[in-house]
Amino acid sequence: MRPLHPDRRPAVVTGASSGIGAAAALALASAGHPVALGARRVDKCAEVAQQIRDAGGEAVVHALDLADPDSVKAFAESVTRSLGEVEVLVSNAGRLTPGTIHEVETDVFGRDIDVNLMGAHRLVRAFVPGMVARRRGDVVFVSSDVAGRARPFVSAYTASKWGLEGMAHAMQMELEGTGVRASIVRPGPTRSELGSDWSGEDVEFLIGKWLAWGHARHPRTLRPSVIADAIVSTVSAARGVHINVIEISPEAPITDPESP
Repeated sequence: MRPLHPDRRPAVVTGASSGIGAAAALALASAGHPVALGARRVDKCAEVAQQIRDAGGEAVVHALDLADPDSVKAFAESVTRSLGEVEVLVSNAGRLTPGTIHEVETDVFGRDIDVNLMGAHRLVRAFVPGMVARRRGDVVFVSSDVAGRARPFVSAYTASKWGLEGMAHAMQMELEGTGVRASIVRPGPTRSELGSDWSGEDVEFLIGKWLAWGHARHPRTLRPSVIADAIVSTVSAARGVHINVIEISPEAPITDPESP
């Protein structure tokens, strides 16, 4: 007989203060998961958590800085005390610094790698051993379409997402037979706060270069809730089913057949 998911499946979402992370927390809570929200902006997470509670769900908030190993350790301990053993981990937090690769300072380059890749590994170390011991659990890595096709002038972000997917694919093989599933959700252009601190000049420059290299074929972007729905579908799959990779792209506007 195929094993079933437990009735209670506490979920962790990182980068939960806005964008995809906030949408994922809301969607998981709506699907019945108790949710722990982690980010540096605890006040923003608290607002999302209150929305969950107002809708009848269960949510807790704990501070989390993925670049700080002590913060990750304290976060994992606090979440377990608050909600119990974690069944679902959504590794979503990330940072993106624009710049020309040969001009970016190495420590700046390294900060993006540290959060996006090393931070994800810190989460894995904190939560996955317990999942393996219980012989069940879901880990979802929120990647990016840059992992399939590099994008210029965001080199550290691109490198980190390539590395993240390499780690995730290796995990999929290493975890086979443990009952723990590692999955990748790879969004295309999505409306979020990532890049909201860039200058207008940086935005204009990047969009121009991305257009030149064919990275923006049309102006449409995805809503964060679309990515959240994919995350919920991934972790809700029946045991015995492993959704390895989901890539989501915005559909182009429908063209008028009468137009030239």
